Amino acid sequence: MPLIIDAHEDLAYNILSFNRDYRRPAAETRKLEENTGIPALTGQALLGWPDYQRGQVALVVGTLFIVPDGFKGGDFETLVYRDFDEADRLYHDQYDLYRRLADDNPDMFRLVRSRADLQAVLAPWDAQPAHFPDTTHPVGLVMSMEGAEGIRDPGQLEEWWQLGLRLIGPVWAGSRLCGGTLQPGGFTAEGWAMLDRMQAIGYTLDIAHMTEMSALQALDRYQGTVIASHANARALLKGLPGERHLSDLTIRRLVERDGIIGVVPFNRFLRPGWSRDDDRSLVTLDHLAAHIDYICQLAGDARHVALGTDFDGGFGLPEIPQELDTVADLPALGPVLARRGYSPEDIAAIFSANWRGLLERTLPA
Repeated sequence: MPLIIDAHEDLAYNILSFNRDYRRPAAETRKLEENTGIPALTGQALLGWPDYQRGQVALVVGTLFIVPDGFKGGDFETLVYRDFDEADRLYHDQYDLYRRLADDNPDMFRLVRSRADLQAVLAPWDAQPAHFPDTTHPVGLVMSMEGAEGIRDPGQLEEWWQLGLRLIGPVWAGSRLCGGTLQPGGFTAEGWAMLDRMQAIGYTLDIAHMTEMSALQALDRYQGTVIASHANARALLKGLPGERHLSDLTIRRLVERDGIIGVVPFNRFLRPGWSRDDDRSLVTLDHLAAHIDYICQLAGDARHVALGTDFDGGFGLPEIPQELDTVADLPALGPVLARRGYSPEDIAAIFSANWRGLLERTLPA
């Protein structure tokens, strides 16, 4: 069974917002939340360290994600900022959480800031698959910032690099830096300054959540590594409003830049109009495989697509394809891809090798 690398999980947000403990299995979190309002807000939990072990999930990209006050989803939102001082405190709270999670549980989680860290985390997985509970390995955590609108000025980016932040998606909502999911438009002067400083330091740029205008502008301007950590193919989502997903032009431009796209197994991003009241059998892993195949056909190979589940990112069970119950079930995608003609090497690339190669190229020594 190939290793899995997941390029987008909002772990810190969930721990601080809903008191989820990701050292537990997802099933235990669900039981603890049965008589609360949490599942109605964000779905039933999909993540937990034992589930990572069962699914061979060796590394995840954990986000620093906070919400601009004007875009909060309701009173349940506690990680909301109204000014730069508040944003700075909340970002650092999430960083401190990841650091404590790794420091206090070194047998479960390890921060990955360098190529040496990456090799140290993946070597045990390469040597022997996890077989929970008898054989287990620490899961690597790479830190990414989803929405950098709370960064006061580009000068702060050097501090964040020294702390271990390695990827930045400048926008979630929009539009202080550029157009995003909730506001149209392109890059602003502040956004250009942020991009230029990110490039000088060596960050990987994440164009997920950008409008098409912003994404294409970024691909023109940014000479460093560019990815889309969690997005699907817009051409397969007829009727889904907005620019949340990638047009053919953006996919082609990203491929030209040797970028990678992490696909999202969220039913509403696989079958427009699907709701929690619908039958789960209406969305299967074949819908997810269709997005993978679409990107591969545009690219001409399987080197530019991978996984960016966004699990527990505002959705959970039952809002995922019917074959999945937790992150442990992601390997079920392998046979689905094999039936479409993908080789074991292609499947391994999609599951982890594409992200792994990118991290090996971009992390500092």
